[in-house]
Amino acid sequence: MNVLIVYAHPEPTSFNGAMKDLAVATLTEGGHQVEVSDLYAMGWNAVAGPADTPGTDAPRFSLAREQTLAMEQGRIAADIAAEQEKLIRADMLILQFPIWWFGMPAILKGWADRVLARGFAYLPGRKYDTGMFKGKLAMVATTTGTSADTYAPDGIDGDILTVLWPVHNGLLRYTGFDVLPPHVAYMPGREDDATRARQLQAYRTRLQTIDQTPRLFFHPAGDYGPNERLKPGVLARSGQQRNV
Repeated sequence: MNVLIVYAHPEPTSFNGAMKDLAVATLTEGGHQVEVSDLYAMGWNAVAGPADTPGTDAPRFSLAREQTLAMEQGRIAADIAAEQEKLIRADMLILQFPIWWFGMPAILKGWADRVLARGFAYLPGRKYDTGMFKGKLAMVATTTGTSADTYAPDGIDGDILTVLWPVHNGLLRYTGFDVLPPHVAYMPGREDDATRARQLQAYRTRLQTIDQTPRLFFHPAGDYGPNERLKPGVLARSGQQRNV
């Protein structure tokens, strides 16, 4: 496989950095080709705006409209185009980041805002089951500042799958990826060296067994009615969805 790791942590010696380095080594040893987008090292611009679509002359700026036109006309900004080429080459995407304020760091959210442009990552009729990245794999690899108990279904921070639902469903599945369960290293900054070593070994094993890992479940299009709500009688099984 060709694997793209999009890595978002400002400190190279962090545990996230160790996870990224381990992933590169493990996947390469397994015969895979690996590319890394180190967003902080790249000085990635996280702010989407008119500079992303040079040549626009619209009197009123609409990001979605201008992204679509820029993709059609081949004038998307060069830094965005370079990341899109990496995604085109990739069979699998790994998002490596610490959970900050129950989500991705702003620099990674900005990567998604700019790179997953309308016309490249989605269009009307090209979402979810029919998404532009259908056939590609994706996985979140992340760290937390608190324990696994706090991210349990009855934990104070909420179920980790609910916390990550905007990434799993709203970003990855929306654009067509098959999504693997996340690999979460819980509060490595508060553990001893031996525990951190075990966490890294667990990640190595996870990377070596990707082919045997079941995908997260998302309801297929046929489970939804014309109003895009689950049809009566369909039991909600995806992430934070529930029957009402």
